[in-house]
Amino acid sequence: MALKGGMLSMAMGDGAEIGVYHVEPAGGRRGGLVLVQEIFGVTEHIREQCDRFAADGYEVLAPALFDREAPGLQASYEPEDVQKALRIARQQHPFEQSVQDVQTCIDALRSKGPVFMVGYCYGGSVSWAAASRCEGLAAASCYYGSMIPKLIDDNPRCPTIAHFGRHDRSIPMQDVEQLQRRHPDVPIYIYEAGHGFNSDRRTDYHAESANLARERTLELFRANGG
Repeated sequence: MALKGGMLSMAMGDGAEIGVYHVEPAGGRRGGLVLVQEIFGVTEHIREQCDRFAADGYEVLAPALFDREAPGLQASYEPEDVQKALRIARQQHPFEQSVQDVQTCIDALRSKGPVFMVGYCYGGSVSWAAASRCEGLAAASCYYGSMIPKLIDDNPRCPTIAHFGRHDRSIPMQDVEQLQRRHPDVPIYIYEAGHGFNSDRRTDYHAESANLARERTLELFRANGG
């Protein structure tokens, strides 16, 4: 499908200029949305997700978090690219830098109305951390972030939901269950799917789960001012 938005350059808190995909809302504006990438970068799939939320009334910013290490990264799902993206995410790029970058994007949107966040995979972990540490978020939806169970002591300060696949080989269900016990106030949804079930580019894509998780995400936003 033809993409509706475009890349712009934004200065982050450390002075670095990184790419950010920006798309204006269609019709009436419901709010702002910071959409946080998978480890693969701001790929065509991520830009399509931005456009879909824009069609629902959200002005969307999706920062290219790894632009400092790999400008313009759009990795594929081939093993070599996966390993490259994992090295960036786990060894080269500070996680806290991602949290700071999404705060910059929140700040760019918050004067216009409520700001929401959604993140996938690596972005799901960033979204969980942002819900706990960032200022100005109205609500956050976190998809299968493998670091979320390791961030169990982070306490979301805005309404937050999380989505996990029961058959996700990278996130043990016992870790998810422990998260549920630690945060009984946070709706944590389990789907009969694997990791990355929201992406129609992946073999783990599960349309029923993806559609239900998206409905729950939009319901969360609309219940909190969006």
